[in-house]
Amino acid sequence: MDNKKGDLFALASIPLIMTLGNSMLIPILPQISRELHVSSFQVSMLITVYAVVAILLIPIAGYLSDKFGRKMIIIPSLIIAGVGGAVSGAASWFADGAAVYWIILGGRLLQGIGAAGAFPIVLPLVGDMFDDDDEVSHSLGIIETSNTFGKVLSPILGALLGAWIWYVPFLAIPVLCLASLLLVIFMVKEPERREEAKPLGEFLKTVKKVFEEKGRWLYAIFAIGCICMFLLFGVLFYLSEQLETKHGLDGVLKGLVLAIPLAALCLAAYLTGKKIGNNKTLMKWSGVVGLVFSTGALFGIGFFNNIYFVIACLIVCGAGIGIVLPSSDALITEGIDKSLRGTITSIYGSMRFIGVSLGPPIVSLLMKAGHMTMFFVIAGVSLVAVILLLTMVKPESDKGKGKGGFKKAPRAAHQS
Repeated sequence: MDNKKGDLFALASIPLIMTLGNSMLIPILPQISRELHVSSFQVSMLITVYAVVAILLIPIAGYLSDKFGRKMIIIPSLIIAGVGGAVSGAASWFADGAAVYWIILGGRLLQGIGAAGAFPIVLPLVGDMFDDDDEVSHSLGIIETSNTFGKVLSPILGALLGAWIWYVPFLAIPVLCLASLLLVIFMVKEPERREEAKPLGEFLKTVKKVFEEKGRWLYAIFAIGCICMFLLFGVLFYLSEQLETKHGLDGVLKGLVLAIPLAALCLAAYLTGKKIGNNKTLMKWSGVVGLVFSTGALFGIGFFNNIYFVIACLIVCGAGIGIVLPSSDALITEGIDKSLRGTITSIYGSMRFIGVSLGPPIVSLLMKAGHMTMFFVIAGVSLVAVILLLTMVKPESDKGKGKGGFKKAPRAAHQS
């Protein structure tokens, strides 16, 4: 693994940059709403449109990465994401009137197109780079930690830049994308492809067969990834609104408070990635424990609306999500053959983006129903993820099993 540290460092910059490009906006959404004279729901669409377009394009990017190579997709994607940020920033700087909001939204759409071919393609590329399952799990833990560190840094950096001029976070995106682009071009050495990509028709038949054989646990992991991102972005949106409207916190101070539960998530993701190794059973039960923590914390917030109690519970919730994510990443990356890994993990990436897109607007609507109702609904969604992981994902001992350690399908070898 030592000779691949440079590659891993460069790849880890992608989730960091992509997360900063999206999550930096969370603490300044109320400020954007005031500057553009748009509603809370409209401003939440700046997060949602980015995620929705990524959802639609990630599976296409995954297939193209399987066919043409991972770097061939990542590099233009980083360029497009940078251009999208530049469009949003330039519109905020130069345009006037009602058109500003729509141009910014268009820039966010472009940024979403770029995001579709960036972070989701990192997961299969890491899987391609290492043959040892322990190295794959540890490396995925680093990637997820980088993603989470971006979330920790985002509210602080976003608030700091927004306090200077509200649209500076948009202008920072092309600069960040350029830095990641240069790292990928000069440091990442993609492994040689061992076989030619299959024609589209044959490829789709193979994907269909994978879902027929492995669909039970794949669908569960997809749903769990979606739910984790829904919980995370939903509660961050809620906390950002509450800190500003009810407690008078804004700017960097608000960013620091938002970073507290995210720091717990970051630390938990790093430690989990180091510990799970290639133990599929441990991956499953780590995920269960993490989801139980999150569910319990969210139910707790429903009963008590004291801000200190809310933040304490969100620290527990963040740590829980941090345990779940690297476990899910490892299960899905190590359980799929390399020739299909880009496509299957990209669908998983799409599901995570669905959670990102649904979190802020749904929470903005649930806030009208009252504090207890909102958090009981969110906690109920988290409980669904616990049930899915307990009942649908059935890892066995790795001894004598195929790659991934899951039960074999009745009519064919279940694992690649």
